[in-house]
Amino acid sequence: MTGRPAFVVAHLYPDLLRTYGDRGNVLALARRAEWRGFAVRVDAVTRGDRVAPDADVVFMGGGTDRVQEIIGADLRSRASELSDAEARGAVVVGVCGGYQFLGRRYVDANGVPIEGLGLLDVETLAGSDRIIGNVRAHGTLGDASFDLIGFENHGGRTTLGPKAQPLAEVPRGQGNNGLDGTEGAVQGRVIGSYLHGPVLPVNPGLADAILGMALAERTGGGDLEPLDDRLEAAAHAAALDRRR
Repeated sequence: MTGRPAFVVAHLYPDLLRTYGDRGNVLALARRAEWRGFAVRVDAVTRGDRVAPDADVVFMGGGTDRVQEIIGADLRSRASELSDAEARGAVVVGVCGGYQFLGRRYVDANGVPIEGLGLLDVETLAGSDRIIGNVRAHGTLGDASFDLIGFENHGGRTTLGPKAQPLAEVPRGQGNNGLDGTEGAVQGRVIGSYLHGPVLPVNPGLADAILGMALAERTGGGDLEPLDDRLEAAAHAAALDRRR
């Protein structure tokens, strides 16, 4: 290691929000930082734990409705904690259920509103059926642009308010709601997506855009050192071929 400060990922509820292999996203971020010479620390943060003040990325995956009910109260108590982390320069990332939690509220199938963290100006309404299938999209994050592939499986229909921007445009797949051709949301340093796979190992452009944002102060805002992404590119191409 080169003596750089450690790159720290706070992984929220890895013992519970693990249905879709989202640990793979944390591993992708960790490895891509290590390959660039950073020491890496991954903190498992579950109920009752606190997010470390030196966290560079706070990641939250998806889970079943029952699991989301279990963590709901604990997670809502973290609203100021995660807002403070973003203000310090951390990037907050949520996938599927984690994405929905980052929004203003979720309205369940009985019309009962469940308040979210309010870090993303999005609202999710439960649908009568699930959105399931492969997705091909083109995303942007900061100055970076990249192609995205992934798999979506969610019952909610998410719409974006004026403060949030879509993470990606979807030429194929249903994305946030099956209507407006968008996938995910970005607001400041908060990012949400419905894409599984896990999404980051086969989409190194998105992984590096998140890393670049999280490490901007240490890199002077410059480009990250390039990596040999031949394996990632091959995995991306193979997944893209299946989705065609």
